[in-house]
Amino acid sequence: MNIIIVDDEKEVGTFLFHLFQRQSYQVDVVTNGKAFKEKVSENDYQLALIDLKLPDVFGLDLLRYLREVRPTCKGIVMTGYSTVKTAVEAIKLGAYDYIEKPFEDITYIETLVNNAIQSDFKKTKENDVRRIANRIGFVVGKSEKMQQLIQVANKFAEKNINILIEGETGTGKEVLARFIHEASERADHPFIGVNCGALTETLLESELFGHEKGAFTGATKARKGLFEIANNGTLFLDEIGEASPPIQVKLLRILETREYMRVGGEETKRTNARIIAASHVDLRKAVQEGTFREDLLYRLEVVKLSIPPLRERKEDIPCLLDYFLKQYGNEHIRFSDEAVETLKNYKWPGNIRELSNIVMRALTLAERETVTISSNYLPTHLLHPSENKEEKNEPVKNRPIQYVDETNELEQYFLQWKNEILAALQHKELTDFHEIIQQLKELEVRVERAFVREALRRTLGNRREAAKQLNISPRKIRYVLHEKKEGIE
Repeated sequence: MNIIIVDDEKEVGTFLFHLFQRQSYQVDVVTNGKAFKEKVSENDYQLALIDLKLPDVFGLDLLRYLREVRPTCKGIVMTGYSTVKTAVEAIKLGAYDYIEKPFEDITYIETLVNNAIQSDFKKTKENDVRRIANRIGFVVGKSEKMQQLIQVANKFAEKNINILIEGETGTGKEVLARFIHEASERADHPFIGVNCGALTETLLESELFGHEKGAFTGATKARKGLFEIANNGTLFLDEIGEASPPIQVKLLRILETREYMRVGGEETKRTNARIIAASHVDLRKAVQEGTFREDLLYRLEVVKLSIPPLRERKEDIPCLLDYFLKQYGNEHIRFSDEAVETLKNYKWPGNIRELSNIVMRALTLAERETVTISSNYLPTHLLHPSENKEEKNEPVKNRPIQYVDETNELEQYFLQWKNEILAALQHKELTDFHEIIQQLKELEVRVERAFVREALRRTLGNRREAAKQLNISPRKIRYVLHEKKEGIE
């Protein structure tokens, strides 16, 4: 088996040469891109270790050259921590994996190289990916964007680094976060999720960091926070962009030091929870607008993954339909070709969550009268594709605001909330009453926000008119939406 190493640091090349030669590999070492291309064009290699920073060429360019000249040769890029983001691009270009310099775990490097060379290992990993995705309900589908996304997510699941997931509402950010957790070495530890936009600042602080007895009115006993509960596991911070400035400061500290204190406490605690954050808004833009801390964003997006909206992966709609039908216990039912085509012609502002609601609606209307769902069982706004045609060449800032179906979203939340309350009431040990009060306040926040968003939808974003319809002030709308600045009215 032949290995080629390209690194302009002679000490690194010499070290790797002796490391792999001891394992009976044939090893060539070069120090620049020109020599690498000459060697690769003349010799057959099974593996290439490529440094990203070389004096005469960028490592990603060599990776592209390797894919063209020796497509069966696997590539592993070598990078410093400051260039981990570039490693994401390397994975997208087909790199097998990446390793960080300086090397700390030599055994890990040896295992990685051996696995890369073993041809059957790739199949094993692919089977593991499919198994995990199927188990948690992550429908990858057939689209190239999703295939690439799952590959990158799986690679970085094994790394102990923070990940930021961006995507529109309803695209499945939490499901992707759960996949990353399940594919990591933390899978045997808790996966805990919290929506930073669903709680007030005070409630979110208590939820994240916990509180001591007597910290505030109603705190009748000490309570662990999510950073404590998710220790050694994964903490998913959904809608991180809606966290208040004080919460952002505390999150920054915990990401830098791994230390925090409970609300009202004096004892410093440590956490080993891995952070996966998600946002449906562009956090870079939020930084420019002064609503999100740049230093916090830098800590969160060591790796950034973007989930494509459903309108960009319409070829996956049949796979998603099969999944939802199976999930709802209706595997024997199918959607007609006409219905599927109708679904593909829609632009899906609510993404997968909206598709799920439409499938449930169609099954309810059918009431076991048929085994084939026709277009007659679909909502009327889906039956007029001309009204839903995607705008072409229109600047993003001029496009109409997209809104999620608040009724369906609130209905799902009500069901979850009801089940949690009933489970707490029926538990052998009654829940702390303060926690019940917190859940009631969270319900109030959700209901208020649903009515505000629906009013904004009906008034096409006109806040003055929306406030008039709700008999509240525009300032109240900003308060409900946790906004600091007033938008266009």
